[in-house]
Amino acid sequence: MVELVVGTDAPESSEALADYLTDVVDDDDTLYVINSLVGGEDTSGGDVQAGDQAIQVLVDRLEGLPVTVETHQFVRGNEPVEDLIGFAGEVDADEFVIGVHKRTPVGKVVFGSTAQNLLLAADRPVRCVPLVD
Repeated sequence: MVELVVGTDAPESSEALADYLTDVVDDDDTLYVINSLVGGEDTSGGDVQAGDQAIQVLVDRLEGLPVTVETHQFVRGNEPVEDLIGFAGEVDADEFVIGVHKRTPVGKVVFGSTAQNLLLAADRPVRCVPLVD
């Protein structure tokens, strides 16, 4: 049994993550599907709705697999990396699964990268699923 923290930020990301997970999960694995939003003025109702949709896409696509899926949407003032790492510690997860976008070097500097920050800060393995823009 493996426990995976799956970070998603959009329905499109969830589609790619679901395609990957369908091929690699084993019976009795547990998937913690996480969407993290900063909250306050930086988060709109549309952001919350998109997060809910992202979570639901994964739940729907993984339905019927012999795995446990637990969902969480965090809106508590943290950066997504803080929520992912903190939650993984709470449940003693084995690994992270995240989607990664291809970005130019300038794009990384200007917009930051949750994936990059997680790779640098994680205390457990991170599986990266390529996302097509």
